[in-house]
Amino acid sequence: MAPLLTESVLGWSIFALVLLVILAFCWVYIRKYQSHQDSEVISTITAICALAVALITSALLPVDIFLVSFMKYPNGTYKEWAANNETRGQIEDTVLYGYYTLYSIILFCVFFWIPFVYFYYEEKDDDNANKCLQVKNALKYTIGFIIVCAALLLIGAFVPLSPPPSQNATQWEKVQFLVEEFGNHSLAALSFSISSLTLIGMLAVITYTAYGMSVLPLNLIKGTRSIAYERLENTEDIEEVEHQIEKLKSKCEDGRPLSMRDRRNLQELEAKLQVLHRRGRHLEIVERNCCTKVGSALRPLKILLGVFFVLVALLFIVALFISNLDKALHSAGISSGFIIFGTNLTNPLNELLLALQPVFPLDYVLITVITVYFVFTSMAGIRNMGIWFFWMRLYKIRPRRTRPQALLFLCMILLLIVLHTSYMIYSLAPQYVMYGSQKYLLQSPDSPHSNQTAVTRICDADAPEDQCTVTRSYLFLHKFWFFSTIYYFGNWAFIVVFLIGLIISCCKGKKSVIEGEVEVDDSDMSDDEYVH
Repeated sequence: MAPLLTESVLGWSIFALVLLVILAFCWVYIRKYQSHQDSEVISTITAICALAVALITSALLPVDIFLVSFMKYPNGTYKEWAANNETRGQIEDTVLYGYYTLYSIILFCVFFWIPFVYFYYEEKDDDNANKCLQVKNALKYTIGFIIVCAALLLIGAFVPLSPPPSQNATQWEKVQFLVEEFGNHSLAALSFSISSLTLIGMLAVITYTAYGMSVLPLNLIKGTRSIAYERLENTEDIEEVEHQIEKLKSKCEDGRPLSMRDRRNLQELEAKLQVLHRRGRHLEIVERNCCTKVGSALRPLKILLGVFFVLVALLFIVALFISNLDKALHSAGISSGFIIFGTNLTNPLNELLLALQPVFPLDYVLITVITVYFVFTSMAGIRNMGIWFFWMRLYKIRPRRTRPQALLFLCMILLLIVLHTSYMIYSLAPQYVMYGSQKYLLQSPDSPHSNQTAVTRICDADAPEDQCTVTRSYLFLHKFWFFSTIYYFGNWAFIVVFLIGLIISCCKGKKSVIEGEVEVDDSDMSDDEYVH
């Protein structure tokens, strides 16, 4: 049992270290974008915890692959502590319970805690006198989310995963069948609820992650406009607007009132002049900032990083295209959820992960980088686009001036994106996500009992059932075939949106150094927070 403890301690020690890093990152990230003038402790703690849950859930997939891979030696034989089926089952159950625990927390956050805190903040009065009424109103609005969650759990519990009784069965037998299904599929209820949320996460991935994968690297490559040029251009705009204002005001020097059209133009010009003055103040602050000078010195590194991110994004899109094409050609079709076991076409990312297996721990590092890459590009997409509901922009994500409601929306979207990220990574490298770096021994047909003629092969669908352990993530993702069908078409939509976003990002010029920091609908009070 000593090797078992050593391997388990190693895996969970890595996970604990990742957990500490995630918590530190979440605190810094939320504090960076949080509005310090318009904030509340409960919303800040909720945003940090929700973001941490999202990142921890994404970090569990590499741990899952790590544990199933460490059960076997490179020659395809089980390690001493993993030779027992009961021992392997304990490790598999531990990972599975980890998934269910985190997914249950996500359900709690999405359907209760985040909506409650959001409505609690919305019901906040200026005098903040009646806390009980504030809690009562927040709970009243949150009940709708709880009802939806309960409905999803009930549907998932009663969705039959085995053939129903025949038509000749009695009513009691049919009722007994439903009761047994409910008892046996209580965990399937959670899976169904999470899969339903994953569909919403798929829409968020198509919208934000696909755009973030194109805009993040190209912004690093193109950089920002020159501050000196922007200040000169802004000064010229101020002089031009002031000249137009003076020209309009000169019409009423003799005492005649301005026409309705001139008054409206004058108001628009004065509002524009106010925004230009604010832009000038922001540009002056940025020019004096030490971080700007450091950023200029690191410009070559940003270009290299941007080129690397472009290559990674293209690798992902090619791998996703090949994977979807493989499913279209070799799966059983819609009725099976386009599920295939292993790969029939050469998938570059899957082959890269398999090639890195001999050099520990490069394959685990790469799968972790892929997971983190998806999360960070999603953050970049949300930050650049803001939070939208169809054609209406609800909130903006800006440093030091993001409202608490926007941070809560941001964390909820990231929770939903992380749920779909596991399936995206499976689509990118299906064989590796199913089996990790496991290998098995294939006995020669001539001498089935001779180990000398056994051939070591990478685990795939053709391997004997007792020779390869499937990751818990894969089993969880494919419990309901109809969700897999929707995810399949969602992958095609992801590819299309990425290509559109890439074309748009290439056509756009360099962004302003104060992009999104000064807009017409901002108040002057927001500048005080920016200055401090």
